[in-house]
Amino acid sequence: MNTDDLGRRVADDVAGAGGLDGLRRLSGVIAALEERRTGLVEELRRGKQATWEEIGRACGMTRQGATRRWTGRLQARSFGTAAASYQHGRPGYPHALIGSAVPREARRVLDLGAGTGQLTRLLVDAGLDVVAVEPDEDMRALLAAYAPRAAVRAGTAERIPLPDGSVDAVVVAHAWHWFDQAAALSEIARVLTPGGTLALVWNVRDESQPWTAELGALMRRSTRRRIDTAPVVPAPFGAPERLEIRWEHQTTPAGILDMVASRSYVIALPEAERAGLLADVERLLATHPDLAGRERIAMPYLTRCTRVRLG
Repeated sequence: MNTDDLGRRVADDVAGAGGLDGLRRLSGVIAALEERRTGLVEELRRGKQATWEEIGRACGMTRQGATRRWTGRLQARSFGTAAASYQHGRPGYPHALIGSAVPREARRVLDLGAGTGQLTRLLVDAGLDVVAVEPDEDMRALLAAYAPRAAVRAGTAERIPLPDGSVDAVVVAHAWHWFDQAAALSEIARVLTPGGTLALVWNVRDESQPWTAELGALMRRSTRRRIDTAPVVPAPFGAPERLEIRWEHQTTPAGILDMVASRSYVIALPEAERAGLLADVERLLATHPDLAGRERIAMPYLTRCTRVRLG
């Protein structure tokens, strides 16, 4: 039996008599198969067992099609290899964010793509009942350790492990750009209560100071990606409310090095290039007149939040 015949037989078995139940079953299996396929692509690429050309042919795609489909997802799944650097180097969020990201009447909140819990801890400390969903096992282990009062669960934005209408608000901190946004919006709408809110949050380095501008230039040497921190969120969500907060993250030279090392595009660099970038950052921290000899450094940030209400 060839693979096409096998695929049709499996699809027919799963769909059964059809109808909405058959469609739900088939959709669930398709999502699980796609997740498994992505896992296989990740294994092949990390082990350098196959080129993008070979992967494309195996999937019935061109090399360019395979690269477009999976490069971003593989970068998103790379954080676990630098989970400790992520935890140490990434900033938290200003306390003023909570009142804007989460409505006063909200009680149960989902932190989606929670990472190692930079925002989770702030939500818990605000007295909220928090569920934190994170797909990466290594990140999730640190999340559970650093935010023990949150309910930590494995899952993705495209397949949220919660029942319908079970949370009053969803927050996504510095992760929205990694999601399949159409699938994620459908899932977020499903788990929200009627009138619930979605808040999309990013920390953006404020490069108005000479040393932060130089740091940014070094980091951009390795990526062309630009993140939209004021996204348009379509129906069934309403008009956006936007907020920007200026604040400073108190850190150290080692913390800044870890912040750089935890970037997905830095993790993905060839080892020699990655080491060269980190050496250049270390040199900047040691020699710039605004930084030389300092044990504590105030890193200026802009936290941007877009909040929308369901329906």
